[in-house]
Amino acid sequence: MAANSVSLESDDVHSSVREASQNHSYMIDDGFETSVTVRIRDLDSMGHVNNAVYATYLEQARNDYFREVLGVSLSEMDSVLASLELDYARSIEAKDDVTVSITITEIGSASLSMAYEIRANGEQAATARTVQVHTDPENGGSRPIPSSWRLRIEHRQG
Repeated sequence: MAANSVSLESDDVHSSVREASQNHSYMIDDGFETSVTVRIRDLDSMGHVNNAVYATYLEQARNDYFREVLGVSLSEMDSVLASLELDYARSIEAKDDVTVSITITEIGSASLSMAYEIRANGEQAATARTVQVHTDPENGGSRPIPSSWRLRIEHRQG
């Protein structure tokens, strides 16, 4: 798969993300998957991806989701990360093929809750959950999720 390719067909990915988001009783969208390239700078002295880089992989996937699913450019995102929970399952190495899947688990008035699964060579490497808060760039406060975002997310339900 190319670096920013999208796959919506994998039942394994979707079920894994659903398990990762066990704090939620429903899924809003049908899942999204993107590939991530492991860079030499991501590695620690033991040749593993540094634990902090996993959060960067989530950010890359989230940016891809905003761009490809919501049609929002990086300069239009106006969202901040309010919460991050990350559980590690295995190490990632330079040779691994890495994918990150995302499912929207909840849409609040001004927030999006997202569940993630990072996979290395098809094996679960980590699960995560984030909450993004949509902000007003003028005053830094929260503002409602745009209706266009809601429609695109809900449209993915099928």
